Amino acid sequence: MNRFFKWVLWVLLVVAIGLFLYSFFVENIFSKRLSPKDTIEFTLNDLDLKVQYNRPYKKGREIFGGLVPYDQVWRTGANEATTFETNKPLYIQGIAIPKGIYTLWTIPSDSSWNVILNTKLYPWGVDEQMKPMREPQYDILEIEVPVESLNNTVEQFTIGFDNTTGNLDLTMAWDQTKVAVPISVKKDTLP
Repeated sequence: MNRFFKWVLWVLLVVAIGLFLYSFFVENIFSKRLSPKDTIEFTLNDLDLKVQYNRPYKKGREIFGGLVPYDQVWRTGANEATTFETNKPLYIQGIAIPKGIYTLWTIPSDSSWNVILNTKLYPWGVDEQMKPMREPQYDILEIEVPVESLNNTVEQFTIGFDNTTGNLDLTMAWDQTKVAVPISVKKDTLP
């Protein structure tokens, strides 16, 4: 029995060292992330939509035109590339989007944002030079949506789905800025 306990202690020691090394060299799994991961889901009848993203905080910083430069591609959040998933074909501003998983990119400006869906899945949002990893040849959608100015400040970047008026929108809000991307379900054509 004594030999069994020694073996268990050695296994626990190896696991503890492995967790420490992973935490130190890859990602600190024991500390709170500065931009926590989040997943939002929307279900209506047989439609399932999901967005996975990281939510940075404002922390007194100038966001759009500052931390997030105008007229440049933004990874739309922090850390890993933001993904958008649909189980049904959609229309976004009249453009057909097949069911699947896409990365979501934006190009903010002061009066509108270009919203981009890209068919390539990227493990991270930016490269070593902090340039967005998006490759335009994989874009399936690029549309322009107007900016709505908010009276209240949104402290943490937030993506959501809004169906309150019967029209489905993918919304993104941070600081005093909000945009809404209109989404409609592609109906199957009948013979």
